[in-house]
Amino acid sequence: MTPDVERGVADVPVEPPIAGDEAETLVGSLERQRRTFAWKCEGLDAAGLSARVASSAVTLGGLLKHLALVEDHYLSVRLLGREPAPPWDAVDRDAEPDWEWSSAAGDPPERLYALWAEAVLRSRANLREVLEGSDAGRLAAFTTRDGRSPNVRRLLADLIEEYARHVGHADLIREAVDGRVGEDPPEGFRPRTT
Repeated sequence: MTPDVERGVADVPVEPPIAGDEAETLVGSLERQRRTFAWKCEGLDAAGLSARVASSAVTLGGLLKHLALVEDHYLSVRLLGREPAPPWDAVDRDAEPDWEWSSAAGDPPERLYALWAEAVLRSRANLREVLEGSDAGRLAAFTTRDGRSPNVRRLLADLIEEYARHVGHADLIREAVDGRVGEDPPEGFRPRTT
């Protein structure tokens, strides 16, 4: 990891606190989902990241790329009103609405892992920036068509739900790849983002 990537990750929780405040609990819940997802995906080659279960088109590589997009969309674009980061800034979503899923098969594993890790690190930095001077009730920059803005609480709840759904997919795929099962990573496991 580069020094920029390493900065600020020592305090990343592995699960929510037992009796934390709202923001700590939401961020801890999100980190638990990220950590479990990382464990389900870690250490696989291109074949493992491209494996499918039954007739589903979902792959672990596709999940890495999709969740990198979701991280950027929720905690950079929606939260702070920033432009999408590369590679999302160059994708025509109207022409290729499922680009992250279909293009993942052509990406080397190192690129997929790095894309997700970089997105998570940006998201963590953005959340720290927002939560240092506010709480989970702060409104996001994003405004819906009818003029409403979600708060940080809502964005985190949506992101936790997105991860939880896809951790379930990752469970099934990883078990089919090499038999890895379990709800929680082994003690001491740290994702590439930490």
